[in-house]
Amino acid sequence: MKPEIKIAPDRNQLCRMAAELILDSTKQAVRARKQCTLALSGGSTPEDLYKLLADGAKLREQFPWQNVHFFWGDERHVPPDHKDSNYRMANEAMLRKVPVPEGNVHRIRSEDPDAGRAAHSYERELRRFFKLRPAKFPRFDIVLMGLGPEGHTASLFPGTKALHEKKRLVVSNWVGKFYTDRITMTAPVFNGAANVIFLVSGDEKAIPVKAVLEGKYEPEQLPAQLVHPVKGRLWWLLDKAAAKFLGKEIRESPVS
Repeated sequence: MKPEIKIAPDRNQLCRMAAELILDSTKQAVRARKQCTLALSGGSTPEDLYKLLADGAKLREQFPWQNVHFFWGDERHVPPDHKDSNYRMANEAMLRKVPVPEGNVHRIRSEDPDAGRAAHSYERELRRFFKLRPAKFPRFDIVLMGLGPEGHTASLFPGTKALHEKKRLVVSNWVGKFYTDRITMTAPVFNGAANVIFLVSGDEKAIPVKAVLEGKYEPEQLPAQLVHPVKGRLWWLLDKAAAKFLGKEIRESPVS
């Protein structure tokens, strides 16, 4: 399925566009099944989005917090109070400000000294929550993703072993660039989602955006290309800076 590309004038409007899309998708899931499953992303642009959802009076009032279960697509191998923790960022920017039941927050236990054990633990949590049979993958209602300057997404980095994982839901992934393990959901999990939303802003993302969306299919170098939902919608929400190298017909299409 081709990605649905939407371009906002600036970062603020990008976050507002993302918030409205997430709100609409969340409401649809709650109407259909009484709950919504949402996998969060780390990064500075998602942080602005989370603050908007929590602090914007109208958005906060409309969002069905009680019915949403929050997960994380990946996590750094650090305790939950560490400055680099994706959980900490989302909690401080949004979750602790809104009426989310404690049981609806499913964080990765990344404080475990053994990253592999933390990954196995989170996989068990996903299998338990989604009531998965062996060899089955979950279907998230919404997965929020970012894009790194080298074309990575979640903690699927170029040249790492996790890119080839076909059976596991969550793995520990050694990233030599940072000399550390990361804990990440795998591409088959992302590709099972009903909605995958890439949220990308800034000039430094313009080249990887063009490479991923318009370049050759080279997922070893551009892991974000691995993400293409099988029976879901793929959204790329960009600001003008991130979209500046895309083809003219895309850049000049109206935001809807």
